[in-house]
Amino acid sequence: MSSVKAAQARIIMDVALKKGHELNMKPLAISVLDAGGNLVGFLRDDIASIMRFEISSGKAYACLGMGMGGRDLLARSAQMPVFMNALQARSPKGFFPMRGGVLIRDAAGEIIGAVGVSGDTSEHDELCAIAGIEAAALKADAGTA
Repeated sequence: MSSVKAAQARIIMDVALKKGHELNMKPLAISVLDAGGNLVGFLRDDIASIMRFEISSGKAYACLGMGMGGRDLLARSAQMPVFMNALQARSPKGFFPMRGGVLIRDAAGEIIGAVGVSGDTSEHDELCAIAGIEAAALKADAGTA
């Protein structure tokens, strides 16, 4: 199984944070996980509020755990709230089914990791995650819902 590399994670995090600054967003935190759910990198604005690591990594972990982007997880949460609540209760690393969590795919379409961004609105967080993934010459999968 292929996974996102540390050099790619650095590009993703740097570009995501830069995008947040360009759009004058609130302070962000970015977590990049490999395909196995292991932390490859974390970056936060100096004044990002507490819990941003837990939220950003939980967004990425949820995407990996279910194999779908945050948009689709959010839609599924509305359709199956009891199931999603059970997943949140059992998840050892946090489980935030919402926008701002984006799968990372390689050129062949295989999942090699996920990014979670937290700090602004979920829609804005997602924009930053996608910008970072694309800057690393990888494919972003935020879902279709």
